Amino acid sequence: MEFLYKLKPAVKKFWLQLLAGLMWSGVGVMLIRFAWRWLVEVELSTEVLLLVAGFALAAAIYFWGFSKLAGKNISRIEAIPDQKPCLFAFQAWTSYPLVVVMITMGIYLRVYSSFPHQLLAITYLGIGGGLFGSSFHYYAHLFSSQT
Repeated sequence: MEFLYKLKPAVKKFWLQLLAGLMWSGVGVMLIRFAWRWLVEVELSTEVLLLVAGFALAAAIYFWGFSKLAGKNISRIEAIPDQKPCLFAFQAWTSYPLVVVMITMGIYLRVYSSFPHQLLAITYLGIGGGLFGSSFHYYAHLFSSQT
């Protein structure tokens, strides 16, 4: 059993917080880029309406969803008793199946669904914007704990 423990990719909690923030930022930017590519194909008046809807959804997802989740995740990481937990503990273990389902749904909607990409852009902007905005909770926590 000790052999397996030596294989554990252990890192300090600082790196878990940073990895979580970078992951949320990266996925947020990726989703926003998908949406942006779909929106440049429509006329300007439609694009503005879709952007406003997407940013409104992003604000709602940020305020009522992901910002609270980021706070809980920061508290969970801080409460880990081990000083060098597993690298994959940046996300709660119970969240990994949800992430797989979300990735699968995103690929299906983007590649195989007949749902119009211009309307799908609203959802991608909402989730991407919420993730990106909430990622700054991790950075703020890291900055405040270093000073």
